[in-house]
Amino acid sequence: MGSTICVTGGAGFIGSHVADALVRDGHRVLIVDDLSSGSKDNVPKDSELFVLDVRSEEAAKLLVEREVEILVHHAAQMDVRRSVADPVFDADVNILGLLNLLETARGQALRQVIFASTGGAIYGEQEEFPADENHPVRPLSPYGVAKLACERYLYFFHSEYGLDATCLRYANVYGPRQNPHGEAGVVAIFSRRLLDGEEAVINGDGLQTRDYVFVEDVVRANLAALDRPGFFIYNVGTGVETDVNSLFDYIAQAVGFDGVPTHGPAAAGEQRRSSISSERILEELSVTADTPLSEGIPTTVEWFRDNV
Repeated sequence: MGSTICVTGGAGFIGSHVADALVRDGHRVLIVDDLSSGSKDNVPKDSELFVLDVRSEEAAKLLVEREVEILVHHAAQMDVRRSVADPVFDADVNILGLLNLLETARGQALRQVIFASTGGAIYGEQEEFPADENHPVRPLSPYGVAKLACERYLYFFHSEYGLDATCLRYANVYGPRQNPHGEAGVVAIFSRRLLDGEEAVINGDGLQTRDYVFVEDVVRANLAALDRPGFFIYNVGTGVETDVNSLFDYIAQAVGFDGVPTHGPAAAGEQRRSSISSERILEELSVTADTPLSEGIPTTVEWFRDNV
């Protein structure tokens, strides 16, 4: 018999993939999502959807009333630029939303939290490439600050109340179901625009790098963390830097586009380089995040071709 698990943000991109896997493994899965960016179409048919804001009293009470044992927390304000423009809103959703759930559910059936953190924004401008979990954390956006604060709060809840927690610091996740209309998700944005015959614009010279990790690798990390006693922080990334120009070439090849990209002005304050090491999660949980772009990009493009 599986556990009763609540996936917040479970109608969204990453959360819905995690929810799918949990349902397949026989768990009772409750989805909490306000559908501000998620879609009912993403929700597994054998789960229960509750259209609620994680900041609400109703969402917190749900964890108690349904005797939720594990909280997989993916609900977030995830737009870095919006966090800069409105840090109060970002903190309200990303910090107070989590605290609302934890304060109500602690001491009840809840025994573990798996938290979707960030490996891209939490380290800031890196000194080493790829960064491991011991790299200094110097986030340059309120979004990154909020994710770091949540990790610290989870450590407090672990040390004070015995709540187990695993924080997964994701690199730049891509794959099917990603929203192509937001600020985040360059793979989704480029895929959708090229498939529609529209212009894809690269910010600046395109030599800025990111660590692109396929969503199914992220799902495996979530599953491996289930029921792990203690407090842990793990990076989930490939350790490989890929610049935006090269990424565009992968996508163009998968789409069948033989034109050239347009270069626009550089984005103000954009981090120049980012990549994270996943050696710790490989050693401790035997999880690899090594799906190459040559496999992940075609799979993603085909999903956009068929579904959007």
